[in-house]
Amino acid sequence: MNVLKRRIGLEQEFFLVDETGYLSERADEFLEGCHLMAQTQGLNPKYFVPEFVKSMVEINTPPADTGTELGRVYLKNLKLALSAAQQMGLRLYPLSSYPLHITPVMRDQPNYHIQARTVGYEKFLHAGKCTGTHLHLEVPPGVIDPGVAVSYNSTSTDREELLNIYNLATACDSALISLTRACPFYEGQAIGLAAHTTRYRGSETFGWEGVYTDLQPVGGLMPYALSVEGLVEQQFARYYTWLQAMEKAGIEPNLFKEAGVSLLKSAWNPVRLNNLGTVEIRCIDSNYPLMILTVITLLEKAAERVRREKLTVRPAKEMQRFEVVGDRLYVPDFEYLSGELLYTSATEGVKNPKVKAYVDSILQFASAAGGEGANFLAKLSKHLDHYQTIEAGILQEFTPTTAQLPLDDGLRLVRECCDKLEAQVSWIDTENPLAALDADEGLLLQQH
Repeated sequence: MNVLKRRIGLEQEFFLVDETGYLSERADEFLEGCHLMAQTQGLNPKYFVPEFVKSMVEINTPPADTGTELGRVYLKNLKLALSAAQQMGLRLYPLSSYPLHITPVMRDQPNYHIQARTVGYEKFLHAGKCTGTHLHLEVPPGVIDPGVAVSYNSTSTDREELLNIYNLATACDSALISLTRACPFYEGQAIGLAAHTTRYRGSETFGWEGVYTDLQPVGGLMPYALSVEGLVEQQFARYYTWLQAMEKAGIEPNLFKEAGVSLLKSAWNPVRLNNLGTVEIRCIDSNYPLMILTVITLLEKAAERVRREKLTVRPAKEMQRFEVVGDRLYVPDFEYLSGELLYTSATEGVKNPKVKAYVDSILQFASAAGGEGANFLAKLSKHLDHYQTIEAGILQEFTPTTAQLPLDDGLRLVRECCDKLEAQVSWIDTENPLAALDADEGLLLQQH
């Protein structure tokens, strides 16, 4: 059966540090170096971009046809960035939170000030203290309309594909949180939570103080879309929630529009529709390349299988894992997904039996797609009892975890993480990056 191949893309945020491990605010100078180096190497400089604080940068990729191709260009751009940093006496720190106390310096741009005023400056600074990785799954061209969310002119087949990929991404949320947990320390404390998840999206229900604790429609996980009409209503409801929050903060709505933020750009949810024509998955911790390649493989294979087998993705009451029945892929219902499963994923992770069973079912589902990387996913599923996140490996080394992380230990951790990033990038075969997953058995029993 011929299946139209959809592309995938990637964005990864990094902290910029100096050679001792202290945070650096030289992002503009660093990015200028990346742009010049890219031009000399015949690469596109637009994939090296600033973030909203001056100590953070983002490295992106162009759309790729396969996971292997995406991994290849991701590593090529990352190598360039590491080389540019080295020339300036700088390094890239790859994990999801900087382990020591920091006060990020925000860029002086209207859209950032609007966001900060709306959610509160103290809350908004959490976004400058943690980094994420965003993966884009392409949907049929033209089906996403920036003005009305879903194009009136799109076909029913295209709309169905959009719904299924959106629901698939939503159903994978807690699995991606559990697998990619990267740094246990936040502001010098081992908080016992997935820091990027809890401090960014927040949750009033669970008492997680984050950027969007009080604005879950804007920054929390949104329910499955069971119809195109429901998906469109969800987008507009979120947009009006944001406008109301701005009004409450005393901000004129026209300032928001002048800053270039529109219907789809007012979403900072873990899964969102993107103007680029993709479903964007934003719940992944920034991490080492091997983990990023794992996520690329997992999501590419899962989406590929949904498309190829024309599966309809639907939540089922009391379903706690992925299960294919006929032409339907049943996934955990939203009450469980956004409640118990999210909480245990952000606290215990895959050590929790229910989380493990759920993650295992997704790995098995994706590995059944076959092709490059599928064997690795099957192997990871088989060894999930022994799987250890980067976060858990760090905790074993840095004890006791209840006390404030000493400055020297925190800086040492930052340098060691920079070392590991550089080592992985140097030994992964850029021409066939996914082969590194099968080659590195240690990924299944990760130690820092």
